[in-house]
Amino acid sequence: MRVRYGWVIAGVVVLALAAGAYRVVDKRQTERTKAAAQTEAAKVVPPTLLSAADVLTLQSQTLAVGVEVSGPIKAANAAFVKARVAGEVQGLQVREGDLVKAGQVIGHIENSESGARLRQAQQQAESSKTQIDVAQRNFDNNRALVEQGFISKTALESSTSALTSAQALYRAAQAAVEISQKVLDDRVLRAPISGYVAQRLTQPGERAAVDARIVEIVDLSKLELEASVGAADSVQLQVGQSAALTVDGIAAPIAARVIRINPNAAPGNRSVIAYLALADSAGLRQGLFAQGRVAVSSVTALALPVSAVRTDKPLPYVQVLVDGTVQHLSVTLGVRGTAATTGTPNSAQLVAVEGIAAGAQVLAGSVGPLRPGSAVSLAPSGL
Repeated sequence: MRVRYGWVIAGVVVLALAAGAYRVVDKRQTERTKAAAQTEAAKVVPPTLLSAADVLTLQSQTLAVGVEVSGPIKAANAAFVKARVAGEVQGLQVREGDLVKAGQVIGHIENSESGARLRQAQQQAESSKTQIDVAQRNFDNNRALVEQGFISKTALESSTSALTSAQALYRAAQAAVEISQKVLDDRVLRAPISGYVAQRLTQPGERAAVDARIVEIVDLSKLELEASVGAADSVQLQVGQSAALTVDGIAAPIAARVIRINPNAAPGNRSVIAYLALADSAGLRQGLFAQGRVAVSSVTALALPVSAVRTDKPLPYVQVLVDGTVQHLSVTLGVRGTAATTGTPNSAQLVAVEGIAAGAQVLAGSVGPLRPGSAVSLAPSGL
């Protein structure tokens, strides 16, 4: 009896241990199931909320196709005042930014030799004039004597040659006076055009050599854009085409027109220089940088903003909204331009696309990349 009683007790203990172990295993399994359910719930991503501005409807648009241009603004008329004679620069009072008129005296060059040479040439001319008077009297006397038969015609010919020689020497002396006078006049520095002083390259008191630059004068009433255009784009440019330009610091676009195209291409990069005349030069300065586009043609096609086309894959694609989910659709890109109704440099750049139907809803570039199949919902208008 005691042995049986011991086995009963042992069985009860085993059953109790088994029941406790079952409860522990069951609790752990329940916790695992709950954690797995929470993990699966976490994997469910809520729909991405978009505004109406984030979804674009693909439609046909007229694109103003143009050539991008940029470069420095330069004055159409500019000139350097140079020293025509060597000497010390004196009386130069104009400085950068001063307005000068054409013909205005802005300084002079001190050269004492030019005055002495002018006086020397004048005295030589007076001496030659005296020689003409003497030769003229001899010629008149000899001619009278020949008519009276007192001397031969040979003597008259000699006096004629002497008079001709004296007259030639006098004309040479007069030319020397004119040259000396011009050298004297060249000491005066005058503004060749009206405009503003851009640079003062020589200071008062400095000695200037012949052809040394003294000041630079620019006329800001007529400004041009000197744009370097690639070889492929240059063939589309023609004189008379209009353009819209922007300059840093000036909000409104500036109208311009192609007035000249350099016939030569640069030897290195084969670029071509095009010159565009600015319609309004108010507030502009030489050397400012301008950029814009020259309108060359217009094209009607299905178009999207360039920012809506993504290029982080081997082929360009757009993010299309289909039944509330995002799908990636590869597209072929065409010409680029701006909306023809706007046509300013600040307009959004558009690109023609193929491989997508009209009316498709395309996500704007501001949305950012979304995975294919991502759920999307549109926020109610007004939010």
